[in-house]
Amino acid sequence: MSIQHNEHALARMKELVATLNAAGEAYYQHDAQIMEDYRYDKLADELAALEAQTGVTLAGSPSVNVGYSVMGSLEKVAHEQPLLSLDKTKDVEKLVAFAGEQKCLLSWKLDGLTVVASYENGELVQALTRGNGVVGEDITHNALVFKNIPRKVAYVGAFSVRGEAIITFADFERINSTIEDEGDKYKNPRNLTSGSVRQLNSEVTAKRSVMYYAFSVIGGVGTDSKQEQLNFLQAQGFAVVPYVVVTADDIARQVAKFKAEVAGLPYATDGLVVTYDSIEYSRSLGQTSKFPHDSIAFKWADETAETTLTEVIWNTSRTGLINPVAVFEPVELEGSTVKQASLHNISIIEGLALGIGDRITVYKANMIIPQVADNLTRSGTLQIPEHCPVCGTATQILSENEVKTLFCPNPNCRAQLVRALAHYVSRDAANIEGLSEATLEKFVGAGFLNNYVDIYRLADYKDEIIAMDGFGEKSYAKLIAAIEKSRTIELASFINALGISNIGAENAKQLAANFDLIEDLVKNPLESLDESRLEEITEKLISIEGFGGKIATAVIAYFTDHNNRALFDEVMPILTLVKPAQHVTDGKFSGKTFVITGDLHGYENRKQLQAFIEQQGGKVAGSVSKNTDYLINNDSTSASSKNKKARELGIAIITEDEFNAL
Repeated sequence: MSIQHNEHALARMKELVATLNAAGEAYYQHDAQIMEDYRYDKLADELAALEAQTGVTLAGSPSVNVGYSVMGSLEKVAHEQPLLSLDKTKDVEKLVAFAGEQKCLLSWKLDGLTVVASYENGELVQALTRGNGVVGEDITHNALVFKNIPRKVAYVGAFSVRGEAIITFADFERINSTIEDEGDKYKNPRNLTSGSVRQLNSEVTAKRSVMYYAFSVIGGVGTDSKQEQLNFLQAQGFAVVPYVVVTADDIARQVAKFKAEVAGLPYATDGLVVTYDSIEYSRSLGQTSKFPHDSIAFKWADETAETTLTEVIWNTSRTGLINPVAVFEPVELEGSTVKQASLHNISIIEGLALGIGDRITVYKANMIIPQVADNLTRSGTLQIPEHCPVCGTATQILSENEVKTLFCPNPNCRAQLVRALAHYVSRDAANIEGLSEATLEKFVGAGFLNNYVDIYRLADYKDEIIAMDGFGEKSYAKLIAAIEKSRTIELASFINALGISNIGAENAKQLAANFDLIEDLVKNPLESLDESRLEEITEKLISIEGFGGKIATAVIAYFTDHNNRALFDEVMPILTLVKPAQHVTDGKFSGKTFVITGDLHGYENRKQLQAFIEQQGGKVAGSVSKNTDYLINNDSTSASSKNKKARELGIAIITEDEFNAL
């Protein structure tokens, strides 16, 4: 290779490394997508080819990095064995060659979040996310509420299970159906799973119906067969990833059978996995810094179709984000007609260099979700709207975590208003029946509603409402009764109804328990909230469990906005807020923090014990830290991770009876 050619190749490799790492960081750390999977794979293949051609691997190349740094406030824990990614192919013949003379297992590659669950003395003691493959996040409190994971098993020896946490399409649709605003809906089951598994509050996870499918075991089974290991896991109560035993002779036929079943699966997959059955043979092959040699992933050769981009529709959401959707000439893909696909954000549009009239290729990600794969024309002429398509306000381009999005800053934008009102009246908020988004659209159009306070004045328009299509005396009376009923509202539901950025139903409960901070913001004149006072409130907000700087900033920004403060002051005399029970400050356990683990015999469950501790002024945390005073565990001598951590920190481990004696 000439020096000039090599320099060109190295320059291109640097571009690819930066592009792929930015996409990987956005996807794995922030659950955001700035590049379609199809394009990522294409660029990764180009990088691999250049590395082979030049014999050079640049520092930071995703071809040698296992993953990305773990972020968030969950405890970071090193894996006992690194979780490597798999080499991949789209060529069935390569699978045949890989199998050779060996017996293999062919299974689905589920598209969720890999979780390692560890068991000791028959109990689930720890669960870690894959993280960066070397260090994961401790999500034990959430794994305990996975829908189908065994909390106890018959086998009392120590072993760990590798598996995939997933959310089915049915539950994905169910959860999305509760979200009024299209812009706020989850994009795919994988993103929903990632956010659900990594929640700080396990109550949120429990409501998401997370399923767990095991695919391998570490330790605990004296066998040379991975198939027998899976049989062992099934005997312990685990659901295992569906698989078949194959050889080189029938692997192509079985791959075809799997492909025929994709459309009917209840969960998302992104291909198949082939692994040697023999554990001894697998160990003899070793591994690279990134891939094991005993397994390979097979990705479907995506069925693509070429078409013409005819339009990009921009939809303004309740939060002000303006989401782009590609519209193209209809094509047949995977047995159905497709004519549009989400473009997600400006970063993806720029990466594809889109323009109206461009020839594009489209496919179905995981054979299900329509996506734009590539742009053959790459005109780059698509105009990003300078004004909101609904209200005409000048738009803004926001950039966060390398993802560019389009935003309408007008809080009175009609699209935002209708969707904000729909959120306000939804079940987990004010819970006002009879105010569908279509009805709200009518009322906004008629000038009855300009903000959420106006909902409580709809009786002023009795005659006009009764005269509307779809309304009459009875429906009007029913609506007004629902509105009157909503005047008495749980404080947490009201806070959720306000639609504060990053504050959902669960965070609203935490904020309700710290309502004094909101009162500090709204009761004092803005000029009295100097920098030091806002800093103090920010620190208090950040100290709330599950909150962070981003949430604290959003809360302060909402309640220091003149319009929001005025509406808040206006609605307060109208509503009766039911505040959460006051936390006891002078009980037996005031100032003490407990962690509860294992089975209980004197209380129905941990929630009952937690409620008792809180009634006595104490606090219950989900994991052991330097702030913990007592770990309650009836098996105080076990080698569980919580016991180990407590001993390391010198924290007292007490049984339930010892707790009662306190």
